[in-house]
Amino acid sequence: MTVHFIGAGPGAADLLTVRAVTLLRTSPVCLYAGTYLDPEVLAHCAPDTELIDTQRLDIDQITAHLVRAHESGRDVARLCSGDPSLYSALTEQTRRLDAHGIPWDVTPGVPAYAAAAALLGTELTVPELVQSVVLTRTQARSTAMPESEALANFAHTRATLVLHLAITRIRTLAAELTADYGPDCPVAVVYRASQPEQLVLRGTLADIADQVEAAELRQAAVILVGRALTPALSCTGSHLYDPGRDRHSVPEGGSGRR
Repeated sequence: MTVHFIGAGPGAADLLTVRAVTLLRTSPVCLYAGTYLDPEVLAHCAPDTELIDTQRLDIDQITAHLVRAHESGRDVARLCSGDPSLYSALTEQTRRLDAHGIPWDVTPGVPAYAAAAALLGTELTVPELVQSVVLTRTQARSTAMPESEALANFAHTRATLVLHLAITRIRTLAAELTADYGPDCPVAVVYRASQPEQLVLRGTLADIADQVEAAELRQAAVILVGRALTPALSCTGSHLYDPGRDRHSVPEGGSGRR
């Protein structure tokens, strides 16, 4: 058997990859985090699939379910919210599987920040304004952040910031970022992007905390900060699509990269 770690995307049942849907249909056991998942995602599973909600289970209890499935020769679909490469505890789980000699693989999914940007209709990188995106989180009652990854260090870059797992600290974060980004810097908060209850709040570092608190958001929200989020933004054209760029020197079948 194999444990398939599957990116469930931001929650919408139609934002899974074809591979993910195939694995859900064919895996007799499915472990999922009910806190973040739209129940419609589970409709891709076969009617007789054993469904296990992990939202109240610790890592050892989750591992026990995976070991039990292995011993009975059944494949497992282990759904991760967003993409397994971000905040999915993939490392912790796969190391335990390795210790038990249980094979596993990973199927990517649509990350929450990408779904949020799509909902906003926003490109997070804009020529000559911002060319980097920082995906990070903050520490409250959670795993400690490395000292080198203090939010202030990222703020100095003025890159587009995407903050996960940080919505309960929105007022503190806005205050921390104001020195580098300015109080008028655009901010967007996207709650449950792509799900029926999705909510988008747009504002600035000066007022976004008031909006979040009024909406009583406590989880499942992504915070995006940066000048790339400016409404009706005008920007310099990119070199790649510049009409004045010499395209005749590109070899046939080549990438055109220079």
